[in-house]
Amino acid sequence: MFEDFETRRVQVDEASILLRYGGEGPPVVLLHGHPRTSATWHRVAPFLIRRGFTVVCPDLRGYGRSTGPAPTADHAGYSKRAVAGDVVEVMRSLGHARFALAGHDRGSSVALRLALDHPDAVSRVALIDGLPLTEHLSRITTEFATQWWHWFFFAQLDIPERVINADPDSWYRGDPQSMGQENYDEWRAATRNPDVVRAMLEDYRAGLTIDRRHEEDDRAAGTQIQCPALILWSLRDDLEDLYGDPVKIWRQWAPDVRGHGIDSGHHVAEEAPQALASSLADFFAGRPE
Repeated sequence: MFEDFETRRVQVDEASILLRYGGEGPPVVLLHGHPRTSATWHRVAPFLIRRGFTVVCPDLRGYGRSTGPAPTADHAGYSKRAVAGDVVEVMRSLGHARFALAGHDRGSSVALRLALDHPDAVSRVALIDGLPLTEHLSRITTEFATQWWHWFFFAQLDIPERVINADPDSWYRGDPQSMGQENYDEWRAATRNPDVVRAMLEDYRAGLTIDRRHEEDDRAAGTQIQCPALILWSLRDDLEDLYGDPVKIWRQWAPDVRGHGIDSGHHVAEEAPQALASSLADFFAGRPE
């Protein structure tokens, strides 16, 4: 897994970020979602290298083998603004002031925040299986609350830690055959670590509080994504079923946007890596949709 990639740890203020990187050419950053690690990209990253890109895959703050600060009452240490800042500093440490970016699931929220806060750093952004957090919250229905109830459970203090850490193997389920054994082993080790579990929960707590307020401020100010944006979603997940065409929603946040669905379940980088990598490579190379 990640043959010919280097591994490095970068200290950024209160966080220590573990990243994998390799290849030559224009830089691309891949941001994983919950509860995965950077290893989720192990089938996508080599394809992008073969297409001529430098690929950087960090563990998000608090996830996997990255660490973050102790939680605070305002959850600011795990806000998407803080995590996006980590990515900018990591890329600067590698000598890249500007880069393309893709984020999946919670990683798409980080990618959105990075594109809004650091427009000069992002050349193109791909947002996968996600919407702005405020768009989710403004569309709460019985179906959303039933299927996405974990958002509100994770936002409770202390209770989810006790529930999850009592039996993490039952809470977080994965398949080594579909994930790849090394990816599975790394993910399983992370989900058994109480510090990682707390950090992942802080990600969700921040999402319903400080991250929501940041997005509301953006909408009030008319702030939009300035670079081209690609919206991708898994056709066997529930995003389109809940909201219709995700591209229509994202057009309120980005003037230059296009996108399509991919025949996959939610963990698209593991389940449909060829289709995802091909879409990302074409987009990052500037080819028309």
